[in-house]
Amino acid sequence: MPIEIEKKYKLTPKQRRMIEQRLRDMSLVPGQLEREENTIYRGGPLEQPGRALRLRRVNGRAILTFKQRRPGKSAIKYQEEQEVVVADADTMDIILSKLSLRPGLVYEKRRTRWKVGNAKVVMDELPFGLFMEIEASVREIKRVEKIIGAADLPAVMETYPSLTRLLGKQKRGVIEARFVKRRTK
Repeated sequence: MPIEIEKKYKLTPKQRRMIEQRLRDMSLVPGQLEREENTIYRGGPLEQPGRALRLRRVNGRAILTFKQRRPGKSAIKYQEEQEVVVADADTMDIILSKLSLRPGLVYEKRRTRWKVGNAKVVMDELPFGLFMEIEASVREIKRVEKIIGAADLPAVMETYPSLTRLLGKQKRGVIEARFVKRRTK
């Protein structure tokens, strides 16, 4: 059973630029920008606290993920995570609907990934703010925090779905946090 260990931080644009510059100064190069649409389903066993089923559409691919959060008050989160690549996201959505699961939240995200030692560092832009996550062992998270200048940044305890619940907009029974579409002339 894979366990995800991560710590999340809210960033200002200035903090993001500073950390990204430190990463570049370490001769690190970010991965391709990922544009995501995340749908969190509800219903049946997903109503139990700490459980989530997410269908993520990212750069033409789709991934179905089940998460089960381990209780705790630490800023470092532990959760079971099972993922599978899905060939057809729209058909997967229909299957979940037939199982009486329905979308509860949808949020969009722009993500850039960096590899720092044994850690994954991601810079996320959501419609409601800038965030960074460090995913690794607890020891590696603490090491990476120091070398990229994030050790004194306050941690964010909320998940993106919980922030979407607070900051998103209700649309046809689903809470959404989407980027504003720019009109082309």
